[in-house]
Amino acid sequence: MTSPRKPNPSPAFTRALEDLARMKWRRGLEVEEIGSPQRIAPHSVALSAELEEDGEAIATGRLILLHDPAGNDAWEGTFRVVSYVHAQVDLEMVADPLLPDVAWSWMLDSLETHHASHRCAAGTVTASYGRTYGEMEDGEDRAEVEVRSSWTPDDVDTTGLVPHFVAWQDLLGLVAGRPPLPPGVVAFPSRP
Repeated sequence: MTSPRKPNPSPAFTRALEDLARMKWRRGLEVEEIGSPQRIAPHSVALSAELEEDGEAIATGRLILLHDPAGNDAWEGTFRVVSYVHAQVDLEMVADPLLPDVAWSWMLDSLETHHASHRCAAGTVTASYGRTYGEMEDGEDRAEVEVRSSWTPDDVDTTGLVPHFVAWQDLLGLVAGRPPLPPGVVAFPSRP
């Protein structure tokens, strides 16, 4: 992952980039660095990801890590993680009025599972249904869920940011209906 960086990043942001470089992404998750916002914080890095299965993207996401060594009152800290996750879901799921609550709990549970201590979590969950018409009428109806969230990591000096990156990775899988598997467990191949 190489992109232009501001000269002399803070030691904390340098450690964050090292955490990112050490991250072991799950099988099927293609991650690449993309341009990051330049005006929100003095230092930032952004990732784009696609979770693929059988050569097809089943979830997409973006992760932005913002760092302001002077701190940011709105974040109540020096780092902020901004996340976007999107996947198609079964048509029946999108009609469930509890889907947004469940999707939000996936985000919080992912952070808790990986001991990604945080505060100031905020976000939205959108569940939508679409039907095609006219020239696109041959297309299938689509049901989608989108989780947009952000949070301020705690204890970055002690635990680093890897737990936050792993939590985000797990959220991608959960939204796509492919939760993370315990070590040593392999999923059965999908049927053709």
